[in-house]
Amino acid sequence: MKIIDTLIGFGYNLFIYLISRLIGLAKFFGPKAKLFVEGQREIPSVLANIKIWKEQNPDKQIIWFHCASLGEFEQGRPVLEVFKSQNPEFGVLLTFFSPSGYEIRKNYPLADFICYLPIDTKVNAKDFVELVNPNIAVFVKYEFWPNIIKALQSNSTKLIGISVILRESQSFFKPWGGYFREVLFSFEYLFVQNQSTSNLLESIAYKNHTVAGDTRFDRVLDTLSKIQPVAGIADFVAEKQVFVVGSAWAEDMQVLIPFALDHPHIKFIIAPHELHETQINGWAKELNAIKYSDYKTVALPDTQVLIIDSIGLLSSLYQYAHYAFVGGSFGKGLHNILEAAVFGVPIFFGDKRFDKFEEAKNLISRNVAFPVKNISSFKEAFDSLDAKRLNEIITETEDYVKSQSGATETIIKFLAKI
Repeated sequence: MKIIDTLIGFGYNLFIYLISRLIGLAKFFGPKAKLFVEGQREIPSVLANIKIWKEQNPDKQIIWFHCASLGEFEQGRPVLEVFKSQNPEFGVLLTFFSPSGYEIRKNYPLADFICYLPIDTKVNAKDFVELVNPNIAVFVKYEFWPNIIKALQSNSTKLIGISVILRESQSFFKPWGGYFREVLFSFEYLFVQNQSTSNLLESIAYKNHTVAGDTRFDRVLDTLSKIQPVAGIADFVAEKQVFVVGSAWAEDMQVLIPFALDHPHIKFIIAPHELHETQINGWAKELNAIKYSDYKTVALPDTQVLIIDSIGLLSSLYQYAHYAFVGGSFGKGLHNILEAAVFGVPIFFGDKRFDKFEEAKNLISRNVAFPVKNISSFKEAFDSLDAKRLNEIITETEDYVKSQSGATETIIKFLAKI
């Protein structure tokens, strides 16, 4: 098996090396790839700033939070914010792999340094970790970069994983997966989301883990406690029933547009997943909608559909919802339904790619979330909700979210001891 591990390690490192050499070509494959390339080139300037900070603060330590994208950032955020409030002397490094996370949170005020994760070559990993020299590293959900993780281990950095969720199909649990199991065993501790992940870890004799749950529950409850009105929205809804659509993709709009046109008495607030002007203008034309950027100049109460053409508002928009539709599961995967669930509303989403989200399955089993196949099944699920059931959903959903909270406190207590 050692030979297999060596071959897999060689193959991985060769692949990553080739990627690093060809990275400049990625900019020709779309705007996100171009942002990724540009972000990689900005890493040295961030490292230079860290070096200066260390020279000016020789007695201070650094904690590093790494998130793949925006969803993982929302999972790591509660831990980061509580840790920072309790340990203000620490410098905070925040890294992202995806432009979807970095571009939205590159000015996040509680992080002292923010950049992309360097491409995981041995040289990049060694140089990055040695310069940052973090005392603690917190990787969120399922970020397992072998060379960076091994560099952290060599640096004696305390590495933990939070909100971790694993699947039986992953390499860690295959007979030939020794190379990747070694990476997993480099973590000092894992805080996992569910019992099935714990069982998988037990199957490979990894003992340093706790079923703590998903920190997103803490995040949405914190959002609820600090909720503020969104400018102009109260005027728009005008005491009507409201359907808030979060992270809408084109596939979602194929069922939402006819549904909205068939329910003119309901107000719709639609937040697209990505702000493509041509696409938004097309949806606005089909729905006779207005864009949020025009709300000051348009008579909002006379309009049925408002399309949000700015970022950062979605979690606050759900406070106005009587119903929610969360996008993504007709395509790449369901987006965050907990932001809606914390407000106790019934949630609809596509019936294709939601199975890997525990919260979706749990809410479906409680009959408070509804996967829909097409416009017909959407209408059927919606029409089944009478006033009595809507009141029951409020209680059941709120109870579920509160029952799953507490992961952040568990993790913070552990961090205080290391």
